[in-house]
Amino acid sequence: MPFVKIRLYYSDHYKIPLPAGHKFPAAKYAMVRARLAGDARFDLHAAPLADVAELEASHDAEYVRAILDGKVDPRIMRRIGFPWSPELVRRSLASVGGTLAAARHAMRAGMSGNLAGGTHHAFRSEGAGFCVFNDLAIAILVLRREGLARRAAVIDLDVHQGDGTASIFQADHDVLTCSVHGENNFPFRKQRSAVDIALPDGTGDAEYLDCVREVLAQVIAFRPDIVLYQSGVDALQGDRLGRLALTAAGLQMRDRLVFETVLGRTIPVVITLGGGYGEPIERTVEAHAQCYQIAADIGTFADIPRSQGQ
Repeated sequence: MPFVKIRLYYSDHYKIPLPAGHKFPAAKYAMVRARLAGDARFDLHAAPLADVAELEASHDAEYVRAILDGKVDPRIMRRIGFPWSPELVRRSLASVGGTLAAARHAMRAGMSGNLAGGTHHAFRSEGAGFCVFNDLAIAILVLRREGLARRAAVIDLDVHQGDGTASIFQADHDVLTCSVHGENNFPFRKQRSAVDIALPDGTGDAEYLDCVREVLAQVIAFRPDIVLYQSGVDALQGDRLGRLALTAAGLQMRDRLVFETVLGRTIPVVITLGGGYGEPIERTVEAHAQCYQIAADIGTFADIPRSQGQ
């Protein structure tokens, strides 16, 4: 079979001005890109900026305009956790644009990814938890509007529940929202996903991987046209905002399970980066980079025999 590069989009060239000591690890995005840039299996592209119509597929027009114009309620900005700036707006538009471009590409090529995104705490009319716009929801709804996909599944394995995504799709039976997360972690007011598995503090590899297998079985039974994978690595033991206890080997097995299951059934998949707050930061960067490398190991549709259905 011909070698096919995996297209990845990046937005780290848009810098967010943050106060000294801010706990958001903004440096990790460029570091992940640098780790993957020398790998011939990846085709790296600057993310396009999402436009207003794309944002409004998932978000209230009033909220979108407030973010773009810098007229956001200060309480909402506090929940988001970033100070407003024009740079934050551009970075947020690129983060969404990267996931949307990756989703469109995945429908043709089988797999693509965003070296940002996974902003699953953004609700329809407000952001939260370092998330301004919900790139996962926007990508699904724009694909549907463009006739590229009808049914979608979100596999959210960030340690924090994908509450914004769950809320946006709560009444949408063509979207399966799945979240495996820490029971006692942010957000403290959980939403209802289609599939929620809440884990106690200290959960290790064996129990965690059993839960991932359970989720994947439900995803396959759902028969989605596309899967969006929120591949946060903050379930790693020692993560500052985590509380679970996965080893590096367990996290690698998690990613391998996801890609082998989904790509093995020729379902297009989009990888988004999600959370990771380890110290030193290199440990988080390594875990993020390995997710994309594992995806490349398994291959795109060009490397997998197509079935006559799913």
